[in-house]
Amino acid sequence: MSTTYLIKNVSVLGGEPTDLLLRDGVVADAADAPADAETIDATGLIALPGLVDLHTHLREPGREDAETVETGTRAAALGGFTAVHAMANTEPVADTAGVVEQVWRLGREAGYCDVYPVGAVTVGLEGERLAELGAMADSAARVRVFSDDGKCVSDAVLMRRALEYVKAFDGVVAQHAQEPRLTEGAQMNEGELSGRLGLAGWPAVAEEAIIARDVLLAQHVGSRLHVCHLSTAGSVDIVRWAKAKGVDVTAEACPHHLLLTDELAATYDPIYKVNPPLRSAADVEAVKAGLADGTIDIVATDHAPHPHEDKDCEWAAAAFGMLGLETALSIVQQTMVDTGLLDWAGVAERMSYAPARIGRVSDQHGRPVEVGEPANVVLYDPGATRTVDPAESASLSRNTPYRGMELPGRVVATFLRGRATVLDGKLQ
Repeated sequence: MSTTYLIKNVSVLGGEPTDLLLRDGVVADAADAPADAETIDATGLIALPGLVDLHTHLREPGREDAETVETGTRAAALGGFTAVHAMANTEPVADTAGVVEQVWRLGREAGYCDVYPVGAVTVGLEGERLAELGAMADSAARVRVFSDDGKCVSDAVLMRRALEYVKAFDGVVAQHAQEPRLTEGAQMNEGELSGRLGLAGWPAVAEEAIIARDVLLAQHVGSRLHVCHLSTAGSVDIVRWAKAKGVDVTAEACPHHLLLTDELAATYDPIYKVNPPLRSAADVEAVKAGLADGTIDIVATDHAPHPHEDKDCEWAAAAFGMLGLETALSIVQQTMVDTGLLDWAGVAERMSYAPARIGRVSDQHGRPVEVGEPANVVLYDPGATRTVDPAESASLSRNTPYRGMELPGRVVATFLRGRATVLDGKLQ
């Protein structure tokens, strides 16, 4: 028998305090609360719709030493997420109906949040021929987002074919924008600092050139394009121009690109090695402004767990990537809300409503916290503070760039269709 929760004195999206009733998987009228409902005093807490991440690496199948669907979704629940999209760069690659259905079923079995597999654009992420896009779309996983993330679909003809193909089932191609010839051996953001540190540079133009090409391709064929982990001021300008021209393009920014800069590479600590790299302070400000004005549609974590040995080595040999699920909401509060760039309704749009729309899961997720809607709800304490301790992470990996940092806010509870996955900050 599912528990009924009466949440008292909660502020929905920062509004006036009210009561919420979560019963039978939906938000119900609090006036109808039964006597045996479990009551939660939510004074001082904000209710947000369950967060949706369009860009998560769960590593299973194949790299269960770094993460599994279960551990990754436990981390997601602790971060306030009720749905995540699992990227295709697993071993084997999620480029067939069989693999995406395996990931989807693992998510259902774990039960901490809904897992929507992202299908590979090309077979084996090799960029040579299209994967089974239609078969993945027709599978039990109902894949609608396709990406070779970790690699760029650099062949313009192949990218055009993918954009044309996904139109048949209202899919979207999510591009990792990185011109490979311009980034061979790249280790960090290209600039004065990379030259001083002796690390090969990853120039902004390598991202911007692919985005410019792809928005023109999307316009040409009349298809949907999504830009993964946008990181430069020039990229923001290109997406803004494309939207003004009516191109059906959306874009995401990652929490680390809202806060951290390439100056951290001066430590030579591989915890700060990520793809695309941490950029300049000017890029960070431009990305925040783009997120605030809606040029950038969503925040996506690019949660990229790695085992200890893949990060505890010299910079050049270390893997790219960092954890993000458990800290994303706090980083957004610090960089966007506490600075006045977004209100909590804006956070709900960029971390729940919009990613659900882009991923075509808005029938279940990204719904308003209102009577009759699915009870995917997060209770968040914006007045709390916490010091990030990697040892406390639910992830199998520990590669968080925020270790030792004091961050604002705390996820108090997460509800997936009215069932508590997190209560009082603890997994259920």
